[in-house]
Formats: sequence, C-alpha cells, structure tokens
Amino acid sequence: MSISAKDVKDLREKSGAGMMDCKKALTETNGDMEAATTWLREKGMASAEKRAGKVASEGAVTSYIHMGGKMGVLAEINCETDFVAKGEKFQSLCKDICLQICSAAPRWISREEVPADVIEAEKQIYITQMADSGKPENILEKIAEGKLGKFFEDNCLLEQGFVKEPKTKIEDLLKELSGKVGEKLTVRRFERFVLGEGIEKEVVDFADEVAQAVQDSKGN
Repeated sequence: MSISAKDVKDLREKSGAGMMDCKKALTETNGDMEAATTWLREKGMASAEKRAGKVASEGAVTSYIHMGGKMGVLAEINCETDFVAKGEKFQSLCKDICLQICSAAPRWISREEVPADVIEAEKQIYITQMADSGKPENILEKIAEGKLGKFFEDNCLLEQGFVKEPKTKIEDLLKELSGKVGEKLTVRRFERFVLGEGIEKEVVDFADEVAQAVQDSKGN
C-alpha cells in the first residue's frame, strides 16, 4: 500500500523515531498508526531521535582479538550512564561491534567522517567508468551519486550490514538497544590491527630512502 508523507511525519512526531524507520514501520503494519508505534517500540527505535542531543560520556573501551592474535580491534563505545555501561546488553553490543570492525574492516564510523577529497575521487572513478555510455553529464553525476551509497555501505561502520544478521545495519543495533535502555549510544572511535600490515611497504620505503641517500652522496 502507499504510505503518505503526512503519515510518516505524524508517526515521527508521535514516536520520535527517524523518518525512514517510521516509513518502514507503517509499511510493515499496513499503515496502522498504533501498530506502527508498537512496532517501533519493539524494535527499540521509538524516541531514539529525541535522545540525539544528549551527551554520551560514559561507556567502555573494549577489544576483540581474532585468529589467534593475528587480528584485533580496540573501540570506544559510549552511553549516558555507568549503570548502562556495566550492563550485559551494552557489553554484548560492544563485542558485536568489535566483531563487525574486525570482520568488515570499515574505514570510518559514518559517511560524515569521509573526507571530501575521497568522496570526490570515488565519484570521478564512477564517472570515468561510464564515460563511453553516451549519457549526458548531469545523468552521469546522478548515477555516480547513487553508486556512492554503496561505497558508504561498504566503508562506514554504521551503514554496514551486521555480520551476524546482514539485513540489520549497525546503526539499527545501536537504535534498538538505545530504545531498550533509554539512553543515547554512540561509537566514538576505533582502530583495527592486522599483524604485519604495512611492514612490507615500510621496508620498501626505507630501501628507497637509502638508495636516494646513496645517490645524493655520489652527486656530492
């Protein structure tokens, strides 16, 4: 059935959930406002947006080690109170997010963190790939913008599908638990470590520096 923009707006004002979450809730419940509100509450999405302005300064620095010590993740995940931070559900979420980072190797937390030059470079790659398609430049721009969505999904933690349940995004996991515990939850920062990563490049760079130094000394 068709869901009107007014219904979505009304549900958002009533529940405090995001626009896309409200639209999904109405779709899942055939436009029934009360059922959609219940659906959002069950998913932990209701009132999540209303907590967006609060400060999440508690939480945990958590870690995950994989493959017998060959790969590891260190992440800071925040909530509003020490009580929630020590809870089993929050600790379980921390482990799941570390597992996600370890498995899916995101480069940023959200698309807002992606540098503008990286976005522009990606867009130009897509446009170049379609250069022989014969499509007008403005159409190529729109197609490239659409392809960037997939780039964000692959590289931004919050937009990635959860490795244990690919249809659920990491952002949804945060919203769901946020609704259950009644606090704002955020991923503040993370680092992913792979044993030996970058060593070969460092050796090559050092060798190049030595070679250049030798060449310079000969010139003198």
